Amino acid sequence: MAKSRSEKPVGAAETGDLHPLLDTLGERVRTLRAGRAMSRKVLARYAQVSERYLAQLEAGKGNGSILLLRRIARALGVPLAELVDDRQRPVEAALIDQLLERLSPEQLGEARQALLARFAAAPGATRQNRIALIGLRGGGKSTLGRMLAAEIGAPFVELDRKIEETSGVSLAEMFELFGQETFRRAERNALETTLRDNPRVVLATGGSLVTEPGTFDLLLTSCLTVWVRADPDAHMNRVIAQGDLRPMADNARAMDDLLSILKSREPLYAKADIVLDTAGKTPEVCVRELVERIAP
Repeated sequence: MAKSRSEKPVGAAETGDLHPLLDTLGERVRTLRAGRAMSRKVLARYAQVSERYLAQLEAGKGNGSILLLRRIARALGVPLAELVDDRQRPVEAALIDQLLERLSPEQLGEARQALLARFAAAPGATRQNRIALIGLRGGGKSTLGRMLAAEIGAPFVELDRKIEETSGVSLAEMFELFGQETFRRAERNALETTLRDNPRVVLATGGSLVTEPGTFDLLLTSCLTVWVRADPDAHMNRVIAQGDLRPMADNARAMDDLLSILKSREPLYAKADIVLDTAGKTPEVCVRELVERIAP
């Protein structure tokens, strides 16, 4: 089969020192192909790539576009992520992934609840003593969190402030100097420390915590979670009142961006144990409602 321009192998002369990820990718493709008793010729035909390109790839000396890798993944019958995931995962994890892919959304929810019941990080009584507020920035988590903590006699922790206290820099400086990955590590460490040091606590989280799967799972399994839900206009007005449009600074389409962020996160926020709709309610009314709903 003729080799297209898009599948041109990238050798050491073009990339300098080859990245270890290419070795991992090549080994993964070779192992998956062998496990399916597929010859290189057969895989090349089904993936519509040349055998030479495939040989380069399996030797850790070839690179390629995401579209080419997707064709190879489909020919092998695996998700694209499985080719490039450099984690060492046990066989059981791969088998569980295959099982979960066959489930409907409703069945996935049931499976998660079953796993939580068997392997949750904290028993129900412990979760009930830790109240975590999630939701978009500007939703009122900090205000309601302080009031709720005072009402039930528990300490209040604002996770973003704890990150700043521990690191000695503001969140804006952390993002600018060290990037997203450093912030996510600091956020996870701050959550773990808060949970370890506080058997009872009201916790206000950052709006984007739910987008980090590992950290969000820890929160869900360790705390009774509350989605503090407000309408988009209320979010925007509160953020403006705080003098901060992050992450929408200098953007004339700030409201459009806010709606897009909300739409992408709503399925995650909806995993909360309680949804508290604050529209048209005073903070005092919201806190009274929340106290009633979190009561054992």
